[in-house]
Amino acid sequence: MDAFFYETFEEEEFIIKDLLGEKLTYGITRKTIQESGHSEPPAKLISIRTQSIIPIEWQYKLEGIFSRTTGYDHLKQYLENVHENVVCGYLEEYATRAVAEHAILVMLALMRFLPKQLMQFKNFDRDGLTGLECYEKNLLVVGVGRIGSEIVRIGSGLGMNVRGVDIVQRHKNIQYTNKDEGIKWADVIICAMNLTDENRNYFNYKLLKNAKRGVIFINVARGEHAPLQDLLKLIQEGHLGGIGLDVFEDEPTIAVALRKGDMESVENARIISLMLKHPNVIFTPHNAFNTIEAVRRKVEFSVREILYFLQNKTFNNTILPLRTNRNHF
Repeated sequence: MDAFFYETFEEEEFIIKDLLGEKLTYGITRKTIQESGHSEPPAKLISIRTQSIIPIEWQYKLEGIFSRTTGYDHLKQYLENVHENVVCGYLEEYATRAVAEHAILVMLALMRFLPKQLMQFKNFDRDGLTGLECYEKNLLVVGVGRIGSEIVRIGSGLGMNVRGVDIVQRHKNIQYTNKDEGIKWADVIICAMNLTDENRNYFNYKLLKNAKRGVIFINVARGEHAPLQDLLKLIQEGHLGGIGLDVFEDEPTIAVALRKGDMESVENARIISLMLKHPNVIFTPHNAFNTIEAVRRKVEFSVREILYFLQNKTFNNTILPLRTNRNHF
């Protein structure tokens, strides 16, 4: 077998089969590696997303690992723990607009109490549903790269006051601030930064406690930026007015627990179940990228990279062992 795809979903699988045809032999599963039960890699080239945990011992039987994501911190972590030279690759940008729109979608839904509106419709009850307009509210975007700058553009178009936090201030049209001033100023905070060793647990209890009471926090980047235990405490205290997460701390373990319906055996899954009892919480299954347009680009780019690797034993976008990316905010 030439390649094996883990963590596919229905629409993605259909396009993979359509584009690959009979160009190579391959296998597909919607499961992660740990859910698949595979004790050995089914092919020398495997393709994953972010929820698969790659066994360390597979390093001796793999030639390549391709992640169908633009983020690659999970591949860096794997390379830092192996001895063999396993070539790892990742996608070029394919879902900037999709992720940015999702962040704004969640923001608007939380500002208008959409989850609560849906629950109260059965009684046509409007009590406690008076929401907020986004016009002239303060939006802080932390991490103003491709996705962050697109969030800024959409937020500005909605008439919001927008500021950004980033150590690299590359955009002349964006008003930058530092995190401490920005947190106190914001009505809505959206995390869109890449994950590094320095910015893990960035949105911790202490930082967010300095925000306005009632602030809305949204994360479309990586779950490790915001500890779930801290977010739970802040929502229980009523300090956060809303939480929107598309990414989660310890996501591979949480995803498996949710699919099995076993929330109590995994601490972070248990925390999520507690948070979901609050009507001002919206969680989505790492799905911000998932539009027809973005998925088509994603699969096209992935197929191109898979075929390129089989011919050249490398990817166009590769990660070197122990390569560091020390951006932090």
